[in-house]
Amino acid sequence: MLAKTIDCWIFDLDNTLYPARSNLFVQVSARMTEFIKERFDLEHEPARELQRDLFRRHGTTLRGLMTEHGVDPAPFLDFVHDIDVSIIDPAPELDDLLTRLPGRKVIYTNGSVGHFERVAKRLGVDHHFDHVYDIVASDYSPKPDPVPYDKLIRLLDIDPTRTAMVEDMAKNLKPAADLGMTTVWLKSDFDWATDGADQPHVHHVAEDVISFLRTVVDSDAQS
Repeated sequence: MLAKTIDCWIFDLDNTLYPARSNLFVQVSARMTEFIKERFDLEHEPARELQRDLFRRHGTTLRGLMTEHGVDPAPFLDFVHDIDVSIIDPAPELDDLLTRLPGRKVIYTNGSVGHFERVAKRLGVDHHFDHVYDIVASDYSPKPDPVPYDKLIRLLDIDPTRTAMVEDMAKNLKPAADLGMTTVWLKSDFDWATDGADQPHVHHVAEDVISFLRTVVDSDAQS
């Protein structure tokens, strides 16, 4: 896939711009468990099971907490994203590849803008993205609910047929493919990330974002 066929690149954030093996999102998950423990006065394992159950049935734990328990999303987001981002390394190669990648670059995350800002600044790539479409902007409807995808396209005046979406969760690519986007799944060992990976809505598969972008910018340079 040549970069010249794409005008807009939509990237997920967690486990996409940085490798899942960094375990950064493990911190977020642990903070979610802690929030549920305190909110419902539960021990660790019941809180963890409630967290998993809400995630499975609602797409995100937050959506489940809002829908079933009336939780205010703002304090939740602040609490769960209060993590140590220093465990991920700065990513100068990613910075270089994004510099060489032509086209608009957008973040679409089920997290918050503040979380993106901390992570992307640590990676050294925050300056590449002209828009961050977060869970607040999507009215707390998480991927893969198709409604926020439509809203994003209208908001940014995106042509889906000249847009690529890069994600670590395969099921989140289906609404993008249905709209005509080119999709890229970054391989993952997590069960919740592989759901749908063998379906036709996954157009390209890569080991990680670095190897994918290398292929794109190198093919463009040779064309």
